[in-house]
Amino acid sequence: MIDELGIRDLGVIAEATLPLGPGFTAVTGETGAGKTMVVTALGLLLGARSDAGAVRSGAKQAWVEGRWMLPDAPAIVERVEEAGGEIEAGELLLGRSVSAEGRSRAVVGGRSAPVGVLAELGEALVVVHGQADQQRLRSSSAQREALDRFAGPALASVLAEYRIAFERWRGESRELERLRETHDARLREAEELRAALEEIEAADPQPGEDVDLAERSDRLTNLEDLRLAAAQAHELVSAESPVDDAPDAVTLVESARRHLERVAAHDAALAPIVEVLQNAGFLLADAAAELSGYLDGLDADGARELELVQERRALITALVRRHGGTLDDLLAFRSGGGLRLMELDGDDDRIALLETSVAELEADVDRLATRITELRTDAAGRLADEVTAELTALAMPDAELTVQVESSEEPTAHGRDHVSIMLRPHPGAEPRSVSKGASGGELSRVMLAIEVVIAGTDPVPTFVFDEVDAGVGGAAAIEIGRRLARLAARSQVIVVTHLAQVAAFATNHLSVVKGTDGQVTASSVQQLQGAAREAEMARLLSGLADSESGLAHARELLEIAAEPVA
Repeated sequence: MIDELGIRDLGVIAEATLPLGPGFTAVTGETGAGKTMVVTALGLLLGARSDAGAVRSGAKQAWVEGRWMLPDAPAIVERVEEAGGEIEAGELLLGRSVSAEGRSRAVVGGRSAPVGVLAELGEALVVVHGQADQQRLRSSSAQREALDRFAGPALASVLAEYRIAFERWRGESRELERLRETHDARLREAEELRAALEEIEAADPQPGEDVDLAERSDRLTNLEDLRLAAAQAHELVSAESPVDDAPDAVTLVESARRHLERVAAHDAALAPIVEVLQNAGFLLADAAAELSGYLDGLDADGARELELVQERRALITALVRRHGGTLDDLLAFRSGGGLRLMELDGDDDRIALLETSVAELEADVDRLATRITELRTDAAGRLADEVTAELTALAMPDAELTVQVESSEEPTAHGRDHVSIMLRPHPGAEPRSVSKGASGGELSRVMLAIEVVIAGTDPVPTFVFDEVDAGVGGAAAIEIGRRLARLAARSQVIVVTHLAQVAAFATNHLSVVKGTDGQVTASSVQQLQGAAREAEMARLLSGLADSESGLAHARELLEIAAEPVA
């Protein structure tokens, strides 16, 4: 439950602390005092969208903080700890700030957290009913959700199993449909891919082969120039038959070495030079041998080899142009194409497997949907009877509520059922859906009756009602107060109301009081007891806090409310 709520600079509330605690808390106040800001503050703590317009005029930011008491809530404790927050002695602190520029920040258990965490916690902690939520009861989805909550864990378990089966069935059905629709196109793709891969495999290009072929082509194209240059170099380095008795390089270096060697004994400085010339001779001899081997290795039939190289280059170039930008791209295409072809060739097997799986899942969906319909139909009768009894106590003695469950052939994420809550306000009238036939006051009471009944099977820690008594007065308002008190026996109930008949049943009465300093209107919150409470009740009844008749009526209401709740 919410033990305390702190508000600063939100709407017209400058600063206020609301002691809430267990039971039934009523929040009253003059029109424009800021009662609705209490609900707005709770909404912010529960992850509602922030609005910079809610920041009090002249303030930099609005701040809301709530202290929850959690005696036994392991799921909530786990989520808070996941967000990095802490719960001390069963006490959880939630905070939310909204700047005048619209920026929002959330605090969970003393640590900053995404606003979404507040929304997750809020779903488990509080049910808020404002006038917009009453209108939401007019929607088919809200009516189905109300019935499902009443049906309790038995339906929730089957629904959870159904949703898993439904999502798998829908996903595999879409995949099957996609494969069937694209089967012919994928078949053509497989044929084209297979032909391309066969062509590439026949050529069997190798990594780097294009560079190697280019180098070989260049060498073979210039074969005669290479042969002539190598022969001439060989003759100059080491001639086998010197022309015109011209000495070659090997001979000249050897001759120079011998000349120096004869006199080297007379000067030590010549020894290193002799060694250099000796090494040069060795190197020239090696060069001559390599040139000789190079000449012997030059192709005898270079023209034929060049033709073969050019043909190979043309083949690879053509393949690259058809299937990829470079040879590396072509090789990647061959590698990836093989995997893609395996996938495409497996379409028929995949379709057959999916057909079997989809049929099995469809049977599961149908079985579970049928069970859901049975559980909803059973719950619908019980919910209708119990809510009708509640409506009798809420000054609608002739009203009868029915809940219709109509099934269709097409399954949805929630089953196959369309749920309609029907209301017959008096005998002889045709039942009409609350989405069309209920007035504002009737809708308020129907919603309250449903929550009172559902609380018996699906308890919620805290209920917040904003103007649940809209369009209601007199005896009906008293019964609404009585029913809210009954609900407060199981859960914490916080009600923003303008009716004394409702506020009389509260165990904790808070008044939002508007004050002014002549320039800026500000509001605060007071906890009312004794004479102060009687005066506020009189004001609600007559508009005058000190009216004797109003005070007498207020005391009478408080006495009625003090009687034990049935």
